Amino acid sequence: MENANIEKNSLKAWLLAARPKTLSGAAVPVMIGTALAWSDARQYDADAFSWVAAVLCLLFAFVMQIDANFVNDFFDFVNGADDRERRLGPERACAQGWVSLEAMKKAIGLTTCLACLVGLPLVYYGGLEMIMIGLLCVVFCFLYTTHLSYVGMGDALVLLFFGIVPVCICYYVHLHTCTWEVLVASVACGCVVDGLLIVNNFRDRNLDREVGKKTLVVLMGAETSLAVYLCLGVGACLVGGVVFALSGHVLAGLLPLIYLVLHVFTHLKMKRLWSGRELNACLGETARNIFVYGLCVTLGVLLS
Repeated sequence: MENANIEKNSLKAWLLAARPKTLSGAAVPVMIGTALAWSDARQYDADAFSWVAAVLCLLFAFVMQIDANFVNDFFDFVNGADDRERRLGPERACAQGWVSLEAMKKAIGLTTCLACLVGLPLVYYGGLEMIMIGLLCVVFCFLYTTHLSYVGMGDALVLLFFGIVPVCICYYVHLHTCTWEVLVASVACGCVVDGLLIVNNFRDRNLDREVGKKTLVVLMGAETSLAVYLCLGVGACLVGGVVFALSGHVLAGLLPLIYLVLHVFTHLKMKRLWSGRELNACLGETARNIFVYGLCVTLGVLLS
């Protein structure tokens, strides 16, 4: 295997544990929320927008994503959800022995504290309510892996913490309000990002069923899950497109059609492959598609 001889607790081991490819999913909602805030601030109050706040939001999202990856790596291994021999997805650091459990526990503590330190200055821009938002992010970061992902709640958390919360909060820290356009855009973003979880759970559905992990895919069945995957992308482009067009961001409604074409092709590939490690290609394509969606919406808002 490509990563077979990785030295324990080495820099390469930690880079793999951090899963840098997942950072695009954390960046997209921040991009969209920030673009909407910049556009509205320019129209109503140019001084309300702060690039420092925008950067802090992005850094907080990145650190929280790495923290979530560490938590997921540690607890899935401890709970026996990572079967090294039967695992179909990308290899995990604790399961492969690249990172010791003790080192991972310390890393989780460090990244959790770092996320709090990075997010704390946002109180200056968004008010004391930012503390509550930050605490909720930390709490649900742990609850996702330790409990909620086992009872079919993972997709709801993705919609909330990769859509509604980051998009709306990134807008709120600048303008201290949230519009209906921003709310709809946040839901659309969450639906697009949830596609990544659908692919992941679609690939692992048989093993998840055996170990008692009741993901939404396990509960719905494979064929329904494929339909949901397709509808998430179509619905996000349709609803988001109408709302953006009505609010004057016509390009933000049209450019995501590029994403939709890619999304449909990935759906067809999932349907053709159906099972096995080959679905990891669909996972990578979905991550790419999410970033394309974020880029299209962001550029569309900025250029409209």
